[in-house]
Amino acid sequence: MLSEYPAADGVEIDLTGGVLALRLNDPRRRNALHDRSLRALIDALELAQNDERVRAVLLSGAGADFCSGFDIVGRNAGGSAERPRPGAIQRRLPSQAHRLIPQLCELQVPVVCAVTGYAVGIGFQLALASDFVVADISATFWQPFITRGMTPDSGATWLTTRAVGSQRARRLLLLGDRLDARTAHDWGIVYEVTEQGAADERARALAVRLAGGPTVALGLTKALINQAADAALREQLPAEAFSLEISSRSQDFREGLTAFVEKREPRFAGR
Repeated sequence: MLSEYPAADGVEIDLTGGVLALRLNDPRRRNALHDRSLRALIDALELAQNDERVRAVLLSGAGADFCSGFDIVGRNAGGSAERPRPGAIQRRLPSQAHRLIPQLCELQVPVVCAVTGYAVGIGFQLALASDFVVADISATFWQPFITRGMTPDSGATWLTTRAVGSQRARRLLLLGDRLDARTAHDWGIVYEVTEQGAADERARALAVRLAGGPTVALGLTKALINQAADAALREQLPAEAFSLEISSRSQDFREGLTAFVEKREPRFAGR
């Protein structure tokens, strides 16, 4: 554990070998997020964006479930004096869930998410905002908002529709259907389904692989992919030219060319 990434309530943070591991750690509540753990994730990702050592991010959860959503019951527990006053949701969301999800999408290193058990609400959104999801065969993905009589948040409508299309998004968001790991894989949400108990190990191996890649080129390519769905071809081509200009000036580009000439595997330094 590094001092720049301090321990936080409900989140374990570790940076090893270029992989920043963010592990939700409140298994008694199925790793439900709360104000403090949300802030810890936001702060860690803000540091990571400016930390040259970080070359990949790994999200996971301790215990049987990845994340059961946000702890709404806990926030509203206690007497009326402790409960949020009217308007609290629209005040808080921009600096909490609605800040965290764009951070993951815009982070210029790959993000790998390991899902075991339930990924519910914002837990589902964390997976959708990641670049790769490795799911245990036990995984269940669920947008429960409509079953609670509420509308979606944390980017659910945007992320879900982009991931699976509008018709399947209606099944998830209007009917509240749950997805098992195999179906999530068939729908393109999940990169890999593992046997029970193997998701964390497989996700870490993938994060380590990505951390050994050309970090500049990976980050720029991720950004290009994210903007491609909303961009016209004539807008995307200049963005590709700009990204190529930057990546071709990197140390890893020179290493890639040298490795090609020498007929060996490249040894990228993330520079």
